[in-house]
Amino acid sequence: MSDELWATPATELGRMIQAKEVSPTEVLDSVLGRMDAVEPEVHAFITVTDDLARQEAAAATERAQRGERISDMDGIPYSIKDLENTAGIRTTMGTRFFADNVPDTDSVVAGRLRSSGGVLLGKTNTPAFGWKDMADNQVAPTTVNPWDTSRTTGASSGGAAAAVAAGMGPLAQGSDGAGSIRIPAALCGVVGFKPSFGRIPVHPIREYWAHRTHMGPLTRTVADAALMTSLMAGNDDRDPLSLTSDMGEFVPLPQSDRPLAGRRIRWSPDLGYGAVSAEVVQIVAEAVSVLEELGGSVEAKAPGWEDPSRFHRVIYSSGLAVGVGPLADREPDWLEDDLKRLIEYGRSHSAVDLKTAEIERGRLYDAARTLFEEIDLLVTPAMPLEAWSAEPGPGPQEIDGVRLGARGRSFLLNPFNLTGQPAISIPCGWTEAGLPVGVQIVGRRNQDIDVLQVAHVLEQRLGLGDRWPALT
Repeated sequence: MSDELWATPATELGRMIQAKEVSPTEVLDSVLGRMDAVEPEVHAFITVTDDLARQEAAAATERAQRGERISDMDGIPYSIKDLENTAGIRTTMGTRFFADNVPDTDSVVAGRLRSSGGVLLGKTNTPAFGWKDMADNQVAPTTVNPWDTSRTTGASSGGAAAAVAAGMGPLAQGSDGAGSIRIPAALCGVVGFKPSFGRIPVHPIREYWAHRTHMGPLTRTVADAALMTSLMAGNDDRDPLSLTSDMGEFVPLPQSDRPLAGRRIRWSPDLGYGAVSAEVVQIVAEAVSVLEELGGSVEAKAPGWEDPSRFHRVIYSSGLAVGVGPLADREPDWLEDDLKRLIEYGRSHSAVDLKTAEIERGRLYDAARTLFEEIDLLVTPAMPLEAWSAEPGPGPQEIDGVRLGARGRSFLLNPFNLTGQPAISIPCGWTEAGLPVGVQIVGRRNQDIDVLQVAHVLEQRLGLGDRWPALT
């Protein structure tokens, strides 16, 4: 039994532990065995906490035997992205500046996951300060895509996505400032959920991210994403933007032939302004047709707002200039040239430039709010292309012959960081090269449960969850 436990979803593991069919120690042994087999090939982790994990699994096993589990995640292995402070555990931020940093306290998210009784496997890889969409840095080997180890995972939660995709723990914490959960989720074929802004509090608050960072899970299933989100969510006064409202409980929609009847769904392959691979569009369009078969009323039409890439880049680069710029001045060789150029771009903006960008962000919010008075859900591809080479560098600059320019590769995702809406990427197919493709489902602000329910229905109908990458 234990040889297959690493491939079992967290919700099922929780049921098995509760029923005393298996112990947390047996679950951990299976996952650590899987890590021994595939982590040398994938490099998902910066730090592995196997000794701590064994202690936590032993304690969880004792609680389970007494019938005193702390939560539905008690005894379940998970990982934390190495941008989050973890008391007593090295937290590098993916950079040499913090290569030996060992915090005294947990971040809010790390503390809540520990309090859940989960079993911490370690800290997952991320680019320096989570700044880009590839998981390479100067402190750890490059994380590679389990589906093709010559390809990137995407980022910045690249290690988290790779760990889940490769079977190294069913649950991984990630963060998403401009697509950083949904990018690697799509490219690695896992579920990545960005809840409504403020649903999961952020503390300590790093000023260059806090205005649009969303904490969230990367998992194998939507139900697992709902479980992990529920344990991270909830107001914390240390984050002035954390929501006071309750998310509600995730309950799958009742089974029927048309469970999405009445849902108004807008389908846009490119948001009206970006280049998307024809192969990706075809695969995601097939998933959209399934939503229609499930009863959704689908209209193919762009949302109608202007491309926010220009003002998003002003906000993003200004934050990096303030948060990372002083470090770049101190040790310029410790940062990539592209990051240093972005910092200098951020320094070039005036206060008027930044305030204008924030006003334009507000206009985007109004446009999205108006759109969602007419619809319930917006569906797009999660990424406009399949995973590209993992070799460090700028990555592809065009898709099907069309240059991306300053818009970049996450243009389908970052608008919803700016608006704060819940958005999820779930696997919906594979390219001819055998690489995963994700579909993004976006909902109204604070309607997190609706997004999870619709994603769960689609996931169940597509039935892609039994496919695993062919690793050693």
